[in-house]
Amino acid sequence: MAAHVTDNPDKSRFEVTAGDDGTELAGFAEYFLSEADGEIAFTHTEIDARFGGQGLGGVLAKAALDAARERGLAVLPYCPFIRGWIGKHPEYTDLVPESRRATFGL
Repeated sequence: MAAHVTDNPDKSRFEVTAGDDGTELAGFAEYFLSEADGEIAFTHTEIDARFGGQGLGGVLAKAALDAARERGLAVLPYCPFIRGWIGKHPEYTDLVPESRRATFGL
């Protein structure tokens, strides 16, 4: 199954599509973007139950965090899933401002 992640700024979320034809919305990671502060706050991540257990949450988190890195944005992981994913992938901890890491348990 092919998965594809895109940023949907109109809905303030990254979306992952999958399914037989790769076009079904399988989940999303909502965010609040503050370009003035150079920050993106992830607030909620959800994967449709039909796509659960297929690793799409990780695909979504990695793509969203890679996009934040490419844009030079600091990440505020309010979403427990994104925060937990960063905790399991310490190479992404640098995206969270050092002064805020303790707040997020990182």
